[in-house]
Amino acid sequence: MSGSGPEARIVRVEVFGYDLSYAHGRYVMSKGREVTTLPSTVVALTTASGARGYGEVCPLGPNYLPAFAAGARAALAELAPALLGREVTAPAALYRTMDGALAGHAYAKSAVDIACHDALGRLSGLPVSTLLGGRQVEQLPIYVAVPLAGPGEMAEFIAARRAEGVHRFQLKLGGDPREDAARVRAALEATTEEDLLVADANGGWRLADAVTAVRLLEDAPRLFLEQPCPTLEECLQVRRRTSLPMILDEVIVGPAALLRAVSARAMEGVNLKINRVGGLTPARLLRDLCVELGLSLTIEDSWGGDLTTAAVSHLAASTPGEQLLSTSFMNDWTNEHVAGHEPRARGGVGSAPLGSGLGVSVDDSMLGSRLFDCS
Repeated sequence: MSGSGPEARIVRVEVFGYDLSYAHGRYVMSKGREVTTLPSTVVALTTASGARGYGEVCPLGPNYLPAFAAGARAALAELAPALLGREVTAPAALYRTMDGALAGHAYAKSAVDIACHDALGRLSGLPVSTLLGGRQVEQLPIYVAVPLAGPGEMAEFIAARRAEGVHRFQLKLGGDPREDAARVRAALEATTEEDLLVADANGGWRLADAVTAVRLLEDAPRLFLEQPCPTLEECLQVRRRTSLPMILDEVIVGPAALLRAVSARAMEGVNLKINRVGGLTPARLLRDLCVELGLSLTIEDSWGGDLTTAAVSHLAASTPGEQLLSTSFMNDWTNEHVAGHEPRARGGVGSAPLGSGLGVSVDDSMLGSRLFDCS
């Protein structure tokens, strides 16, 4: 591949930190989890030829997944020396290097893996979507998450986003199941047959409440159920009590978890978050498994800005369109932009950039403070 060899070796690893604030004020999920501002971490890899690749990781607070911003930054400080001298032309080999230097902490490694793909794309003159199997979808269907609130407030939020052209909505639920059913009914009244709704508890129900919820929602049209309970075992119990199509999210952490869920006939779809599984290298493997197994896919990340959105867009664009249920452009959910608010969704659809690498131009002055520099 063009650009391989000494010029592709990593000679510098920089890590930056900046804050991302939610564009709509308060982002509320089940179990009292609430976000207004989150710290995001950016990795910049520089090769001997001067090519520069960027990656981002922004955990959704410290109480969503086993991940948090300070943990990502500490892990990256541990990993950085091991990256020097390695070639960006071999992302899988670089990943093995990271695993050899630090066990676990896949979410932190995701930023390095994305930056590696960006640098590789820039060296080879190819967009990341090509590196991930080839561009298959030009217009990506965008969904927007609807923060947990009263039924009327959630319906108003949906109406505002529908006016912007959005037709896929993820309803944050996971409270009292009767109140959640009222939220879903209000959302259905605020939408039409062209819209799709996902009832996402983010694992916020335990089994009894989840069973109550699905009985109340069983006849709801245009509705998917996403991750009702925190464990696969509980989700399976819910699955046996409903005909609603189910999406699994937080419990799908790797191939073994995916195959176990498939063998148990647990779901029709997967919400694939890049940092949850460790970056584009493992996400591509899981995406390809889902495609072969006939599962629908929502492709996104836990949170992030322009760089996260670019990475998501390339993985989504290289996914067969008939199995791509939706994706999220999270930089439309945030106020801060390190790459000029690109890529950007318009009219309920987005697309992956056509340029080399991630295809976005990063303004280093927007990346916040340099946390450390290893060279």
